This record gives sequence, C-alpha cells and structure tokens, in this order.
Amino acid sequence: MVTGNIFHCRKDSWPPAEYVSRATLQLFDFDSAAPPEQAWRRKLNSNATILKEFSVTFTEAIKMMRLGIRMWSYIREEASQGRTAPINPFKRESCKPSASQGVPLGGMGSGSISRGFRGEFRHWQIIPGTCEASPIMANQFSIFISRDCGNKSYASVLAPGQHEGLGKGDQGISSWGWNLSGQHSTYHALFPRAWTIYDGEPDPELKISCRQISPFIPRNYRDSSLPTAVFVYTLVNTGKERAKVSLLFTWANSIGGISHLSGDHVNEPFMGEDGVSGVLLHHKTAKDNPPVTFAIAACETQNVNVTVLPCFGLSEGSGITAKDMWDKMVQDGHFNQENFNTGPSIPSPPGETHCAAVSASTWVEAHGKCTVAFALAWSSPKIKFLKGKSYHRRYTKFYGTSERAASKLVHDALTNYKLWEEEIEKWQEPILRDERLPEWYKFTLFNELYFLVAGGTVWTDSSLLAANRGTNKHQLRAMEKRNFKGNEPKIDFKQDALAEHFTAGNTADNLYGYDETSCTSSGEDDAVIPQRRNEYSRSFCTLLEPQNDSDDVGGFLYLEGVEYMMWCTYDVHFYASYALLMLFPKIELSIQRDFAKAVLCEDGRKVKFLAEGNCGIRKARGAIPHDLGTHDPWHEMNAYNIHDTSKWKDLNPKFVLQVYRDFAATRDLSFGADVWPSVCAAMEYMDQFDGDNDGLIENDGFPDQTYDTWTAHGVSAYCGGLWLAALQAAAAMAIQLGDMAFAERCRSKFVKAKLVFEDKLWNGSYFNYDSGSSSNSKSVQADQLAGQWYTASSGLPNLFDDFKIQSALQKIYDFNVMKIRGGRMGAVNGMYPNGKVDETCMQSREIWTGVTYALAATMILAGMEEEAFTTAEGIFIAGWSEEGYGYSFQTPEAWTIDGHFRSLIYMRPLAIWGMQWALSRPKAILEPPPINIMDRIDVPPYSSKSFHSETGVRRAAPRAGCFGKSVFHCAC
Repeated sequence: MVTGNIFHCRKDSWPPAEYVSRATLQLFDFDSAAPPEQAWRRKLNSNATILKEFSVTFTEAIKMMRLGIRMWSYIREEASQGRTAPINPFKRESCKPSASQGVPLGGMGSGSISRGFRGEFRHWQIIPGTCEASPIMANQFSIFISRDCGNKSYASVLAPGQHEGLGKGDQGISSWGWNLSGQHSTYHALFPRAWTIYDGEPDPELKISCRQISPFIPRNYRDSSLPTAVFVYTLVNTGKERAKVSLLFTWANSIGGISHLSGDHVNEPFMGEDGVSGVLLHHKTAKDNPPVTFAIAACETQNVNVTVLPCFGLSEGSGITAKDMWDKMVQDGHFNQENFNTGPSIPSPPGETHCAAVSASTWVEAHGKCTVAFALAWSSPKIKFLKGKSYHRRYTKFYGTSERAASKLVHDALTNYKLWEEEIEKWQEPILRDERLPEWYKFTLFNELYFLVAGGTVWTDSSLLAANRGTNKHQLRAMEKRNFKGNEPKIDFKQDALAEHFTAGNTADNLYGYDETSCTSSGEDDAVIPQRRNEYSRSFCTLLEPQNDSDDVGGFLYLEGVEYMMWCTYDVHFYASYALLMLFPKIELSIQRDFAKAVLCEDGRKVKFLAEGNCGIRKARGAIPHDLGTHDPWHEMNAYNIHDTSKWKDLNPKFVLQVYRDFAATRDLSFGADVWPSVCAAMEYMDQFDGDNDGLIENDGFPDQTYDTWTAHGVSAYCGGLWLAALQAAAAMAIQLGDMAFAERCRSKFVKAKLVFEDKLWNGSYFNYDSGSSSNSKSVQADQLAGQWYTASSGLPNLFDDFKIQSALQKIYDFNVMKIRGGRMGAVNGMYPNGKVDETCMQSREIWTGVTYALAATMILAGMEEEAFTTAEGIFIAGWSEEGYGYSFQTPEAWTIDGHFRSLIYMRPLAIWGMQWALSRPKAILEPPPINIMDRIDVPPYSSKSFHSETGVRRAAPRAGCFGKSVFHCAC
C-alpha cells in the first residue's frame, strides 16, 4: 500500500502548456474539449522514426540453426495449406514499423483500426489473425474555412503533408491540400480517448479540438464490445468575423492492405434518425472471409448541415475523382443534397477504389464556439477462422447479425458518446487525481490498455459460440474424431452445490477418474474413450459454463502479440490478466473457465516439435495448454509447437495461482467450485516432475517455461517459486471449499519443498537462477520472485521471510535495473554476480517490459515503492517518452540494451495493471483462510481413494453468486 507522496519522479514532466498555449487551453475548457493534464503528448510534426528490430548473435544463430531450418519447413508447409504459421521470424513487413502509433479505435473484440498520432488510420485487424500495418491515406479529416469578407480562405487535410504513407501516384489524393505543418498542432492520448489540438492551424483565427472517443468502459459488457468511434470537433473562432467552416470525413472501401482493389465493393448513402446521416461502404472480402460494412456519418443539428458524396475514385477513369471531390468542397463547402437519393453505387471493378465522403458545414460566429460530431463504425458480424468454424461477434447480441447494423452503430455512438465519456471519466479520475503517483505512471497505466483493442481481440456471442464450441453431441463428435480424452467426474446436482469427486486407483489415469476396463482403443492412432464419456461431457461442460445469464459474456480471445499469433497464450496471460480482472472480471473468469475445461481433456493428434525435431501429442490430459490455438481456437489448442509444453513447469502452477487470485478477488464461490476439479488435476499432473520426491519440481535441462530459449537445470528460482506459491494457493482454496484432505496434502508438500528450495537456491542475498552447475546458474534473474508476486497479490502469507524477499529485490534493483543505463531501460532478465549482463541466450540479455512491470508490482507489495516506480519508469523512458525508442501504443515483448525491439504490440506489458493491483490490493482481496497453512490441518491422512472430500465441497460451496463483500459489483 502506498503511503504518502514518496516518489522522486518528475511531477510536471508533461504539462500541456509546453505543447499548447494556456490561452488556447482555456478556450476549450468546456464539454471535455480540452485535453487532460495527464496525457501522452506529441507534436504533429514529430519525426516518426523507423524502429530497429533485434538480431541474434552469431553464437545464438549457430545454436538455433536446426530450429530455424525446421521452422522454415513448417512455415512453408502451413503456407501450402493456405494458413499462416503462428510464429514466423522470417516474415518482413512491406510497411516498416515506425514511432507513429496512437490510440486505437473501437471497443474490444470486433476488429480494430489503429490511428497514428498524426491522424492516419493504420494497423487494420478486421479479420482475426491478420494485421495490415500500412495506412490508408484516403481516410482523412479535412477542413475548409472562409469568412464573410472573402479575403481569406483555407483548405487543408488535418494531417501533416510530409508523410511516408503519401505517394505521388494516388490520383487525386496528392492534389488535396496537404498544407498542415503540424508545428502548432499537438496530440494528447489518454486511452480510450485522444485529443488533437490545432492551435491556429491552418487558420490562425480558428482554434480546433478533435476528440476521439471509443466505448472502452470497465464492467460495461455491452458498449465495450461495439466497433465504433466518435470524433467530436470543437471550433472556437477568435477572429472578428464569422467563419463558414466545413469539415470533411473521407473513407476508402478497404480493410487495409490492397483490399480496396479486389473489386465488387458498393457504397450507398443513408439518412437515419435524429439527424444522423452518412454513407455505408459494403466491402466484399477475399478468401471467403465474411463481408464488412463501414459507416461514416455526422450528426445534423440546427447549426450543422450534413451532406454526402457516396462514391468517388482515386484514378483518372473514375466518374468523380478525388480531385473533383476536393475542388467541389473548396468551391462550395458542401455536396449536393440530392446525393442522398442516388442509391447503391455500381460495384467497383477490380483494380479501382471506391471512396466516400461526409461533409458537415456550420457558421461559427466571431468569438463563438461550435461542435460538430462524426462517427465511424464497421460491422462484420461473423468471424470465420481458417479451419472453418464461424462465430458471431459479441455486439451482434445487441445489434443483430446484419452488416447494415453499421448505420445503427453510428447513430447510437453519436447519441451516447457523452454518457460514455462520463463513465470513462468516473473510472479514470481517482487515479489521475492521486497526487502520490508520478504523472508518467498515470497515463501510461491507461495507455497500455490499448492492447485490449489493438491486440487482435475477438469477442464472440455465446449463442453461436455454444454451437461451435461443442456442447453436447457437437463436441462429442469432435472429440471422437480428434482423439480427445475426457475425464469422468461423478457429479451430484441434487443439491444446490457441487459434489464432485473422482474414483481412483494408484495410477495417474485412475487419479483422473478412469477405470481401465471402461476404455476402448482400436489402434495406435485411435482415441482412448471412456465408455460413459457422453455423460461426462454433458455434465462437466455444463458445470463450467456460467450459471446465470448476467455472467455469460460469451467467448473472449486475445493474441499473445501481432507477431506471435496464438490466442490467450497462458504463460503470458499470467502477467497481463490483472487488467482484465480489475476492469472486466467476468471476461477474466470466462478465460479461466476455458482453460479449466482444457485441463481435463487430451488431444492425441501427433505434433512435431521444432526445437528438437521430436514428436508428441498435441495436448496431454492434466496439462494446461500453452494457448487456445490459432486457426481453430477452443478446438485445436497448443498452436505453439517449438517445445512440448506438456513438459513445461510454469503453466500448471500459473493456472492454480490465477484461479486462486480470481477466486479470492471476485469471491465467486460458484466459480471456485466449478474449476476446483481442474485445479486438483493440474496439481497432480506436476508430481511427475518431482524426480526425487522432495516435494519440489525440477526443470529438465531445456527451456521448459515462458523463457523458451533460456534453459534451466534442476531446481530453478522461477519455476520452483511458482510451484511453492501454487501449493500454498491450492491449500488455501481447498480450505475455502472444504476439501481439507487436499489442503493437507498441499501443505505437507509445501513444507518439504520450501526447505529444499531455500537450501538449494538461497545464497545469502538472492535466489540463484537454478541449482545446476552451468555458467549462469548463479545469475540474478529479474523474475525470480514471480511466485511471491502472486502470493502477495492474493493476500496469502509470504513464501519467504521479509529479509529474503527484500534482499532479493534489492539485488535485482541494484544489478538488473540500475546497472543498465542508470535504470532508464527497465530490468534486464539476467545479470551475472559480477555485474555483467548474462548473455547465455537471447532472452537472458533482453529487457522484458511486462516482467519489469511485474517486478515493480512485487516491489510495491514488499514495501519498496520508490524502487518500484524507478524500475517501471525505465520502461516509460525507453518506450514511451520523447527521448525513448518510439514504442508508444506498440509496446514490445522485449528490447535489448541498445533499444532494438522483439515482437511489437505484445500482451505481457498489460502487467502494469499488476502495479495498480498492488497499490489497491487491501480493498480487493478475500481474507486468507482462518488457519495458517504452515500449521498442520487436523484431518485424516490423504488417501488417493478419496481424491476430493465428497462432503467438504458440497458443504462449503452453496450456489451463491458471490461472497458478501466483494470489490467487484455483481448482479446477485
């Protein structure tokens, strides 16, 4: 808990007055037109430098040569099937990444479009798993100004003319008025909103504020799914004469890349209710992907007149060219009213582009003000993954499944955006006004949430989701075809509680509820299927679905990163999940339910693992999947195939830790009881990695955890610490659910394992990297206290005494943080005891942004607040500040000490919300169990014959929706 104003960080590092004159700010001090005091800022004429990507050393290249050859072969094989490999290090984008990103548009899970700080629309992710990075330069806002005296007039695109995306060959666009220098215009970002202030550009006597608003509203599971954004222009005339101002919104019928040239695209005007009018752009996608319809619109009022040009082209052969459209606006400031009656356009021929324009014209009196609002929406109601399954997006639950819902979306956006802003401000204001917190942290905390929109997010409606995810006979058929094996718990639904236990013998299979005589197999490649699997599948899948409609938020997927295209990568979600838990807890529980289902299933299809070239099965029973898949999520998990992740040592403990944290935070007994069988199975699965029966798991001498190029031998600080934390969390959860036998078993293991862990790894000041004898075994790992992080976050007793925790954190701070450019880069993953960077492998020498945030959270929980914010500020300085490397709104997984990135737009940096969780933890956590799990639990000795207490869980877990005093709101 932070107490007092203790931070040394600069309090006034980003005052708006350094970017916009105070007089201009005062003019906009109404109706949210002025940017907030805390925001990320850039001048529009700032240089968007090309980002530098990392490269492997010669030694690393030699070590990974065989992996590279196998990966190249695998990528080509996938391409021959029309699929993209989830990881392709050989791919080179035609549009080189640059320091130009800004706040993305829209809510979550319906496709996203990013917008650069200079105004360009880029990074198109309308189709799941695809990202078109190049900007579509026809998509612009422009302004046309004239005054009564007629002496002065201005016509300009509201984006700087010096832009790498502006080519000389686009007929018409290059003839537009690219007159804005950007010297007096600034961009201010506080996700999910952004402000662009034009301080006398292009007209010195007209001040302009453009406010971009997207419906990202915590705990609002309806509006936060909407694919729409609003652009509110506030015009202030400081001159002595009234001014006629026309704002223009142009849009190409494109979903990024060269899709606008594919043909058969149609534009059509529309006039809606409440003065909302515009153009629908119907886009026919390639490769049988579902169609998309865009809507651009403005709101007509008593003072604002809206007109449209439904279709113009970019080539000389077009009926109306971009140049014709521009000349019409320069001359008249509006289009013909009859254009609303033209109906749908002729479909575009291949090779030509259809664009549309919406104009909103108004008079602004001398010293007067006026507001003009535009909206953009895109409706692609159906998602189709490459292996054939389709789902409806979440927003279709409220708007139906027609692409024409785009017109309704823009209408509702233009009529509701003020309510959205009220909710956004109510959410953000307490943090922004907290004087204890450094300014950079406040806006970086919110801006890192960009990933929940721009991270390839998919959010599905539950109705079609249930059909495709295979409840009842559909799932059974998929399981039979695909060699799935399921467990067979005995479930008693006679009481309003879960009574769930396994019949078992002494083998691993029997521990999961199998009777050897009840399985059949007809061959090596055939599934081993329990005879009563139909009964299991119906009951257990029903059990793990939300039990009331208010908790049903559909299915949620987000990518590990736009370069690592795997859905909900679990070892990374471990770091990122704090954001979802704090802001959308029902989504977080939904993801945990998805993984809980997966624990008890097996996919016996053969997979070749690229690191060693060996083969294995896709998904082992009892193992947490690495991810939910790529081309067939929920059905074909573990798209990651570099290593066999069923042998990873961190995934199962991370599942147990996340489940307990979420259970403790939401106080949802129903959730806890539902996932409890999976928690037990995940814990039991790990027994195979305790080779010497000392209670502590060992690593197997290959990169068997999230650091998948960094090998650990024997006991490791990272995986061993996670295991200790998981034992404690499982025991605590067992006590809460009344399973005292399992709690005792975890407790006794914990006591043994902790002694071994400290004996083998504690060296007097920190925990060694591992217990092996390699050159880096004594390295200082930045992430060595990951288990302690979750333990403290969940309100459980510390894993180690305070001296060890603070000593290890101080060592990390002194070595991994401060020895790297004075703490201005973040925490390097590995450091030798002599103060040199551990260059054992690529990842040991990298700085991981999300791990640095997690380390800072651990420091906060240990009472080291000043060190925590200095550590995290290194990520801000290197990644987000003007003196940094330009990674704003595209925070990578890692950078090297010379600032070269690996994997832009990555999930793990959401771990900054782990810091916020640490700051507010006492208000959000369930009290730990009323007994100390270090003391013996007075129950009969554990017996494998009674894996779970049949009466304990039933007695402790009535079907109540939640505990009485939860920080999260519920519908109980």
